[in-house]
Amino acid sequence: MNGAESLVRTLVAGGVDVCFSNPGTSEIHFVAALDRVEGMRCVLGLFEGVVTGAADGYFRMKGTPASTLLHLGPGLANGLANLHNAKKANSGIVNIVGQHATYHIGYNAPLTSDIEGLARPMSAWVRTSPDAKSVAADGAAAIAAAKSAPPQIATLILPADTAWNEADGIAEAPAEGQRANYSAQAVDHAAKVLRNGGAETLLLMTGSALTEKGLALAAQIAGKAGCKVMGQTYNPRMARGRGRFAIDRIPYVIELALPILKDFKNIVLVEANDPVAFFAYPNKPSMLKPQGCEVHRMTTGAENSVAALEALASALGAKPENRQPQKMVEIARPTGALTYASIAQALAMAIPENAIVVDESITTGRGFFPPTAAAAPHDWLQNMGGSIGFSTPVATGAAVACPDRKVICMVGDGSAMYTLQSLWTQAREGLNVVTIVFANRIYQILRGEFDGVGAGEPGQRALDMLKIDRPTIDFVSLAKGMGVPGRAVDNADDLNKALAEAIAEPGPRLIEVLM
Repeated sequence: MNGAESLVRTLVAGGVDVCFSNPGTSEIHFVAALDRVEGMRCVLGLFEGVVTGAADGYFRMKGTPASTLLHLGPGLANGLANLHNAKKANSGIVNIVGQHATYHIGYNAPLTSDIEGLARPMSAWVRTSPDAKSVAADGAAAIAAAKSAPPQIATLILPADTAWNEADGIAEAPAEGQRANYSAQAVDHAAKVLRNGGAETLLLMTGSALTEKGLALAAQIAGKAGCKVMGQTYNPRMARGRGRFAIDRIPYVIELALPILKDFKNIVLVEANDPVAFFAYPNKPSMLKPQGCEVHRMTTGAENSVAALEALASALGAKPENRQPQKMVEIARPTGALTYASIAQALAMAIPENAIVVDESITTGRGFFPPTAAAAPHDWLQNMGGSIGFSTPVATGAAVACPDRKVICMVGDGSAMYTLQSLWTQAREGLNVVTIVFANRIYQILRGEFDGVGAGEPGQRALDMLKIDRPTIDFVSLAKGMGVPGRAVDNADDLNKALAEAIAEPGPRLIEVLM
């Protein structure tokens, strides 16, 4: 048994049985080991950003880490943007990165780089295996880091000669890390705040608090205490749809966020962070909470937030009957022209039971949340790190994790071009993903940011840096070239039909929405 085989066996034994991969020469012994070790599903991605984003989506839905296989420093660097997004989402991932043989590194070959230096900003755990006999134990340690509470990104660097030299066997990975119990003192303090603050208190939640159970408890608490419950602007995963407590999120746009938060005197954080603006803008605050508003942390991402919410509900005497009825937006099948509102209605009608919605509709999708709260029960995944090219890889990984669920991926045309290779992987694996590309032929969010940062009216040269209409991108043709059937629509009636057909058919589909 060589070091590569011992690593694959250790991964499988530790429950890491999916590998999203884009290998090169240094990783060939790991690839060869896949033929000798049962139990590892290897999924090829044609770009490393697809590989790392898929691992993020897999963890969000499965709750256990996948591994990636990346080629040297440049391969890791290609995947860093989506590792950044995964880190912000607290997704557990085990990265396996090949390295030159230990005796070859000193010659400074073209692909030589500081892999550990590249890995550290996005990885909580980084290690280079020194020899073949250490590989299995290092792999087990990487699994333990990825399964810790909160989950982490672990990067194990595998020099080529440690992969091909003889190893002793496999190592047993520790059991999955459990979230720490909540602080009873923090819960008691939150209860006191809620008793005294009532409507002037915001319960701001993210992470595990946004599961169906966590939201149900929050509904009881809000009904009893009279407080407001909201989510962060972006969240790793949120349970939504009919029968579930529907909450608003803090708006991305500062001018919309400030009036919503202005009257709160207390904010209780449940895994969430202080509400801050994404960027600095002239004459606008970075911190969105009002002056004098006190922030109280109840739980972190390492703690059991659902148990803490149960304790908080008990302390307040909040029961299921305290839940207040919610008025949902009326949804109906739209007709006529495509507008943000008609697209939202079409989506709300089309989302099937138990679907997974991956949202990178940065500009078009800002109004999608209220109508889709009345859709069939589903999970909603968002970009936690802000690096675009997030959605199609995350949808790919989510579909691998949950093959029995339909995945709906919503993305703007600019973002879609970053990781469009995801479609090829979806076709090869037969994944049930419907990709909806909103084609407005411009980085519309950046056009809005011109006003936000006070840069004035863009001239022709500036507009050329924003528009993506020369030449026009044909997403239907691009999808066909990667094995995914697609169609373009330019009105609400055709969008309804396209959504119904795509959701009814197995395998991947693409819909280009011409704005």
